[in-house]
Amino acid sequence: MREIIVDNFAGGGGASTGIEMAIGRSVDIAINHDENAIAMHKTNHPDTLHYCESVFEVDPRAATGGLPVALAWFSPDCRHFSKAKGAKPVEKAIRGLAWVVLRWALDVKPRVMKLENVEEFRTCGPLLAGEMRPDPERVGETFQAFVAMLTTGISPDHPALVECCEFLGIPLDSEDATRLVKGLGYVVEYRELRACDYSAPTIRKRFFMVMRCDGKPIVWPEPTHGDPKSPTVQAGKLLPWRTAA
Repeated sequence: MREIIVDNFAGGGGASTGIEMAIGRSVDIAINHDENAIAMHKTNHPDTLHYCESVFEVDPRAATGGLPVALAWFSPDCRHFSKAKGAKPVEKAIRGLAWVVLRWALDVKPRVMKLENVEEFRTCGPLLAGEMRPDPERVGETFQAFVAMLTTGISPDHPALVECCEFLGIPLDSEDATRLVKGLGYVVEYRELRACDYSAPTIRKRFFMVMRCDGKPIVWPEPTHGDPKSPTVQAGKLLPWRTAA
């Protein structure tokens, strides 16, 4: 049976274009709530089925029509986590966008999922009581709970389980909540990578998480470029970083 590929938070199609370059065909489904983004995506990927809706409004089972999902890609809004946000209060709706990864894992269990975000994503933790600001004493707690629900499970009284179920509309006494407590069985790895090390002319560092449940190993790409002054570049083992100039 043919496997399909889904791009959540599709934007104008940058991630979809990268996926197409890697596998030789367009993604099958693209989801984004913004009309302009979807219009651009349709132009770049006319063979893709487009949903101009919130990621939380799309039913993974209905959207995929029973077809197995080879890859689900997620690039949720990063404004809550980015250091550029400064001390502004967080927006709850934006903060919770990454929980949709668990919705897809629960409903259709893609054999591979990937998430891309700013490097601060892994610092996600609970908010201070009565405030919309992260608790500095609990940095990374929610992120670790996110990983635990994907992998080996979490305590049923963990506060992150309540937050996750609230965003996904899952009752705490439901079968889906029980599955999250037990863990969904994915193998998860994450790294911070710089685009300049892979031929793009930018030093921007991003967080990448790979989740897979098909028993195959997670393989990370080897750098192709490096600092022109480094011994590896001078020895010809890597190409020098490309410059925007």
